Amino acid sequence: MKNRWSTAFFLGLIAVSHPMNAQIKPDDNAKMEWFKNAKLGVFIHWGIYSVDGISESWSFFNNYINHENYMKQLGGFSASQYKPDEWTDLIKKSGAQYAVITTKHHDGVSLWNSKAEQSTTIPTHSLAKKDVLTPFVTSLQKSGLKTGLYYSLPDWSHPYYDINTRTKKRYEIKNDPKRWQQFVNYYQTQLTELSSQYHPDLLWFDGDWEHTPEEWQASKTLDILRKNNPNIIINPRLNKHGDYDTPEQGIPIVSPSNKYWELCYTMNDSWGYQPDDENYKTPNMIIRTLADVISMGGNLLLDIGPKSDGTIPEKQVDILKHLGRWAAKNKEAIYGTTKGLPFENFKGKSSFSGTGKSVFLYLEEAKDFVKVYGLSSKPEAVRIVGDDSSKVNFSFTHDKTMTVDLSKVKFDQDVTTVELVFKEKPLFINKFPADTYSLTDILEQKSTKMAAYDLANHLHGGNNLLNGSGLTSDGQDMKIQKTSKTNPETLEWISKHAEALYETGQGLPEGHYSGMSALSKDRQTIYLFVEGKPTGPVALKGIKNNVARIRIVGEGSIISHKVFNKLYWSDTPGMMYIDVPKGRLDKNMTVIAILLDKPVELHREKVNAIENNL
Repeated sequence: MKNRWSTAFFLGLIAVSHPMNAQIKPDDNAKMEWFKNAKLGVFIHWGIYSVDGISESWSFFNNYINHENYMKQLGGFSASQYKPDEWTDLIKKSGAQYAVITTKHHDGVSLWNSKAEQSTTIPTHSLAKKDVLTPFVTSLQKSGLKTGLYYSLPDWSHPYYDINTRTKKRYEIKNDPKRWQQFVNYYQTQLTELSSQYHPDLLWFDGDWEHTPEEWQASKTLDILRKNNPNIIINPRLNKHGDYDTPEQGIPIVSPSNKYWELCYTMNDSWGYQPDDENYKTPNMIIRTLADVISMGGNLLLDIGPKSDGTIPEKQVDILKHLGRWAAKNKEAIYGTTKGLPFENFKGKSSFSGTGKSVFLYLEEAKDFVKVYGLSSKPEAVRIVGDDSSKVNFSFTHDKTMTVDLSKVKFDQDVTTVELVFKEKPLFINKFPADTYSLTDILEQKSTKMAAYDLANHLHGGNNLLNGSGLTSDGQDMKIQKTSKTNPETLEWISKHAEALYETGQGLPEGHYSGMSALSKDRQTIYLFVEGKPTGPVALKGIKNNVARIRIVGEGSIISHKVFNKLYWSDTPGMMYIDVPKGRLDKNMTVIAILLDKPVELHREKVNAIENNL
């Protein structure tokens, strides 16, 4: 598996519409429309590796088990409880619009009755003795879901393939080109079967890194696929051929530059079924990941790994059901949406509707208000998606700053979606003057929540209003100038959180944290400003450093964190989730201090293609 993506951003005045990727041909747009609108798909890794619950193919390639013992799993693959219609029903109820199933992984075992020379197949060689691909594809197509077929280009078991394991090759292509051509004929025969029998909407290649496009004869392969479906969509893993990008496991920090992209993502640490892998993300984390991906204009391809008898693990079913609950409630804010607002305009996740006349704000916490900046036109209405009974008011200050009152909203258990409804496509100013609050203005605000927000917002942007104000490092004996209107509660909040406010500077750039932040003078401590009551752990992306400790500022609590999707063979940082006990939250704004092993190092560069999975 591998990933490719890079960054792109807005300049000047932006509208809802986005510029066309120069590499996308005009006639490609129609075929990509369903994919662009789908937003959610389900990936299915199912094969003989589920029998012993070991790593798919890689376990013998890396010599963790020898090939003979790996292939003995054929005798245990029964599919005895396999009910494809139930799979389809679950996938559809999850909110997914398409599914991608592994027709053949790198181990060379095909789920269908392939007639290609020396094929190893489930119908012929396994305990199941039946084609398990056809009934699932039939069920998918009857349901109206789009069909994606995963196909591994390498086949480490096939006698005509050159590579056998990490340390063993069968032959060199240059010394035996005839044998290599026999392999090309074999894999292209299999693709002809898949294309002609199933007419897939999408072909999901993998393993292209082992050979050049010329060796794979990629152009001919594309011709084979397009013969049966001229509009077939190809992922980018046919070595320089493909319609969209596929970052893997690592959630992008900022929006990939390609107009079309898809994050392929596991629920735990494994693609296929591994009974001892209990490192599952919670449904809350998965739903928030979907909102994150939507806000960057992409799709989430969420993986499941069925057992060898064809049943799906309960925890995976549970996650899909929770996802379905949220998707059903928020469908208008999911399907057909496009990339959202720049972080300067909204300190969170967002998207535009397909018409461009609505903006969706995805809130991961219950709070009294949100602010939207640089808005050149006022919305006709503001509503909570999926809950028309909630009353939402809004107001404007400093001309182009919109404040949405959420004090009477019933918040979703995972992500609440706020819709700004406009008569025409709204315009947002990307480069706009900051709100001209003085420290005195902020101290005199009646709402300490609003005052804390405005202080944090200025600080995040690099304007620390408390520098030279008389604030002390520990918040004691402060000499901050007061007036008769100064809010004493705000002074108390400043005193309690002085560590995060004293001589601290500009926060993390867009993409790392869905909120405001600041950095200590030595840049070794990250301060996260946490609004309201989060629905789950606080999430942080792209931090290369090791974490020494994490604390709640002003009250001494050391709190725990966990990192997901840190792959040992990749330099890409994992996703950090920080648990903040609800009883420790500050009623106005909580501040978390993350002490690092050295000055902060951020992962923002383009992710390179994965060359191996050792």
